[in-house]
Amino acid sequence: MVIDRRKAILFTSAAALRLVLFFTFPSLPVLLTGRVEISTPVTSFKRLQEGLFLYTHNVSPYDGGVFHQAPLLLPLFALIPPSLFSPLTAILYIGLDLLCANALMHITESGESGSSRLFTSPRKDMKWDSIAVASAYLFNPFTIATCIGRPTSVFTNCAILYAIAQAVSGKPITSMLALGLASYLSLYPALLLPPMILLCYDGKARETKALPNATFSTATYLSVFSASIAWFLHLSKILTGGSTAYLASTYGVHLLLPDLTPNVGLWWYFFIEMFDSFREFFLGVFWLHLGAYVGALCIRLRTQPLFVITTLLGIFAIFKPYPSISDTSLYLAMLPLYRHVFPLMRYTFFAMATILYATLLGPAFYYLWIYAGSGNANFFYAITLVWSLGLSEIVADSLFAVLRDEWEVERPEMKGKDVRQI
Repeated sequence: MVIDRRKAILFTSAAALRLVLFFTFPSLPVLLTGRVEISTPVTSFKRLQEGLFLYTHNVSPYDGGVFHQAPLLLPLFALIPPSLFSPLTAILYIGLDLLCANALMHITESGESGSSRLFTSPRKDMKWDSIAVASAYLFNPFTIATCIGRPTSVFTNCAILYAIAQAVSGKPITSMLALGLASYLSLYPALLLPPMILLCYDGKARETKALPNATFSTATYLSVFSASIAWFLHLSKILTGGSTAYLASTYGVHLLLPDLTPNVGLWWYFFIEMFDSFREFFLGVFWLHLGAYVGALCIRLRTQPLFVITTLLGIFAIFKPYPSISDTSLYLAMLPLYRHVFPLMRYTFFAMATILYATLLGPAFYYLWIYAGSGNANFFYAITLVWSLGLSEIVADSLFAVLRDEWEVERPEMKGKDVRQI
């Protein structure tokens, strides 16, 4: 078996860095596990530990109203001996990061971002290789902080990346199974189903050199996706002793937002201030807003389904109910695939400066509010608005760049010319 030396060096370096942070600074995982930027009510490692304690003592982990994560995570972590829990969970999360990087390398090597079945960018040769893309992910400070903080969102991110990697490789069945696992773990990946079906269809068409039947393919992919979720839910019901109480605790929390613990998102403060009589209406509005992007992007960017998925991951990092920097790290991991449109982006410096500004001041404002008592919730919410502004600028600017790239293919005479709306 041929071993890629560059890949081995990259993975070894990334794993070594994480091991040093875990074991040389033992207080660091404890600190990051409690940070609201990393852990949310639906991904917190501390809440997972509490649910695991109840589970191993034959008490329903969903009775206390604290544990909101998928039941199948419990037997996985229950396999870890209590005496070795910290070091083995560290190794588990490091392994998940390496699996994510491996999936990113497969996606990069497929060339799908620059040349899909229906569109080939004239700039497709302007790209980074798979090692560079994996390096950008593994050494991203957000990725490293997420790994040390150990939220369960890492499992969801890994499943999403493997679903994409399998789709671009012409393996739609395993792609749908991976997406089903991601949706089971965290609900919101189900919104990726339409563009993932398009990506699977295109990947299968390129693999077989023939166009599959669209209706039959769509029905097959939907059936596999639905069957996988049904199977995971069935296993969860068995695990919880035939009870379905976990459904409200796991998925109802995403939909109804009962836990308003502060996070980097936009929902929590809005619903703290919301009158109860309007709560259901605005929950519907917020979810409608999040879901409305899916159809519009799939229709407008049908020729580039991988970019639709990338853009949706950025939108989720801004507008989902319980976002964290884990979602941002996943979006920023996919963005380097579109190196060829970076020259067309207009506000890169402003967007990255805004993200850096919010990253540095966010913890300070949270400290002033919670610990120093010299501020209030407006301090922290204001900096999360700045954070969301920076991410929104990156999403909008990358979308402009891809549309401009398409337009220059359709109108070659306009290449290099400014476009102004009159």
